[in-house]
Amino acid sequence: MSVKQHPFHKRLLKEYSGLLKSTSSELPGITLISNDDSLINFIFQIKINSNAKNKKIYPDDELYYLNIKITDNYPVDSPQVKFIIYEDEINKLSSSSSSSSSNTKGSKENPINLDDDDNDSNGSIKYKSVIPIHPHIYSNGHICLNLLGDDWTPACSIESILLSIQSMLTTNDKNERPPDDKSYIRHAPLNPKNSKICIS
Repeated sequence: MSVKQHPFHKRLLKEYSGLLKSTSSELPGITLISNDDSLINFIFQIKINSNAKNKKIYPDDELYYLNIKITDNYPVDSPQVKFIIYEDEINKLSSSSSSSSSNTKGSKENPINLDDDDNDSNGSIKYKSVIPIHPHIYSNGHICLNLLGDDWTPACSIESILLSIQSMLTTNDKNERPPDDKSYIRHAPLNPKNSKICIS
């Protein structure tokens, strides 16, 4: 059975091809984890280059997964974008890390810190998938971002979303959620585009 193509499938195919190239070179810290055949549903892993100010906010053992779903009206309309918990990929990473570290001994160049609570007994990192902390990111993964609302234009792309969100996290030094987080998530729809979420 043939896959139903998006009206702008050629554009999506061009963006997809560009992402395959750029995520390995031009977009450091961003990895395309999965996508469907119709190029409608994407999952990306975003790593943060932590600095002295936000190292405690975004520790190395936390991995962040962004789900981007293309709408029928894309690129006139912005995609559905939210952070998700993605345990399947975490299990793969943890398994791979444990396997490789079991055959590796510590050295001056690559020491194994057995006192680190984020490491297990053989020195591998215990990764966990979480929703990143940010004043504009709700605990259900919904994001307040101008680019996803009024600032969106057909010239914007999946790549511009990824860069904006990565930059938003990298420059953050506040370990807090939006002030209305608890009340918002109680009534928020699954699709953030259907909510009256603040655009900041």
